[in-house]
Amino acid sequence: MTWDILIRRGTIIDGGGSPGTVGDIALAAGRIAALGPFLAGDTNKVIDAEGLAVTPGFIDIKTHSDFVLPINPKAESKVRQGVTTEIIGHCGFSVAPVLPGKTQLLAEYLSGGAPWLPFREMSFPEYLDTFPAVAVNAGMLVGHNTLRLMAMGLEDRAPSPAELAQMIALLEDGLGAGALGLSTGLFTPPGSFAEPAEIMALCEVVARHRAGYFTHLRDESNRVLEAVEEAIGVARAYPIHVEIVHLKCSGVDNWGKASEILARVDRARAEGCDIDCDAYPYVAGANPLKNLLPPWVQVGDNRAMLARLAEPEMRARIEAEIADHGLNNWGRIPSWEAVQVSISPNQPQHAGQTIAALAAARGVDPIDEVCDLLIADNGATRVLIASIAEDDIRTIVRSPTALVGSDGNCVADYGIVAQGMPHPRFYGTFPRIIGQYVHDERLLPLEHAVHKMTGASARALKLRDRGLLAEGWRADLAIFDPADFRDLATYAEPHRYPSGARTSTIVNGIIVVDHARHTGALPGVVLRRAADGGVGEQS
Repeated sequence: MTWDILIRRGTIIDGGGSPGTVGDIALAAGRIAALGPFLAGDTNKVIDAEGLAVTPGFIDIKTHSDFVLPINPKAESKVRQGVTTEIIGHCGFSVAPVLPGKTQLLAEYLSGGAPWLPFREMSFPEYLDTFPAVAVNAGMLVGHNTLRLMAMGLEDRAPSPAELAQMIALLEDGLGAGALGLSTGLFTPPGSFAEPAEIMALCEVVARHRAGYFTHLRDESNRVLEAVEEAIGVARAYPIHVEIVHLKCSGVDNWGKASEILARVDRARAEGCDIDCDAYPYVAGANPLKNLLPPWVQVGDNRAMLARLAEPEMRARIEAEIADHGLNNWGRIPSWEAVQVSISPNQPQHAGQTIAALAAARGVDPIDEVCDLLIADNGATRVLIASIAEDDIRTIVRSPTALVGSDGNCVADYGIVAQGMPHPRFYGTFPRIIGQYVHDERLLPLEHAVHKMTGASARALKLRDRGLLAEGWRADLAIFDPADFRDLATYAEPHRYPSGARTSTIVNGIIVVDHARHTGALPGVVLRRAADGGVGEQS
């Protein structure tokens, strides 16, 4: 037999949590054909991995790359980090299903995250069947906010029986086609308008399909402990995997709560609940600017929101509520210096500037600046919010329960996706874990970090043959120098790829990144969940 690729003398870290051993790996027909201390045989290509770590490809369990993959199929910012699989459709935001006559509604709703993505009417099965060729594997979630938009718009009320039935039917359609599960974003409209009973009714459908539930908590700031209990309640009620995504304790009043949250999750796991969490290693988060305001601001539709923002009495009400409670989902921040414009489609000159600086330059109140900016941007402004404590990040990084998810889009330093000042996590999440927390701070050994990024995430997702280096498994691999694999992206200069001239990434046996250069290959596949809950490449 002739192998396609033979990787020589690398330190093989298999993704199961064990320390690495030096050896060879042979790849053939998209799978791992053999592993051993020394492999002899014919091969089409040899990769010299001496001095390098050879690991399973990283699984980015929490992303929004559905907003950009169709227009950025090379997924440069992710594959250069060693990412080979992305899970998309999170926080209740999915780009399907789109019912007739609802395209513009969804496009306006998602404009703060997907300003350049074209939308069209399509069912969830059609979305999966027509997803374009891209560089990474992709598993899709059905977004609850999208379901609610399709059934009842941005109404702040419980659904009627007919509306709930429509949401259930749309969810059934997506799960039946192979979606990995349901995502919720209970922090922002319309997800925040849903009572727990509505979520439980949908999770009953999730359980019937043996799918998963992925939730952006109802509150990540002042009521974060109560929100965690709501998520744990789902795991207690149904035999499904529950993922608390991008875990954080946001706002100065909530710093230090990470240990208690992780303890509650661990107690639930000890009781038999299938629940874990993921996080990104940065003190700033990112969100559409409109989501920082009280949820009632978005009731109705985009036009109604913009009309509200123009009214002085509404601005006064917003200011008073923020003074009392802090930002929606983000809590109390020291000042508006903590909020920086990331992307402003209609005022790109503002990218990189803080709300405080923009308000001072115009001589206006920060709330007026926020409202004026949203009006000028048709609601599509996106911002970074520095609201997380570094000590909490370290607590989460050390925890074996916490997986790694970038919460970031796949972008690039060229083309339409190079606009604005995105969060540096888009380019640096995985090398930051390895470079800062493994290499510099020694918070955890490399094999444990790799496990969190590969085998543990694969278990949570029920991936059949990805996440470990084992004979017969899919050939998704990352090859890098652990001493020279660092995030270079910053808040001031976010469009920077990681260091590491010898980094290579292989997806389904095809080299996508060769010594830190993209080959142009697009070998990713759509991952679908089977009837038994297992996830893999299947029709």
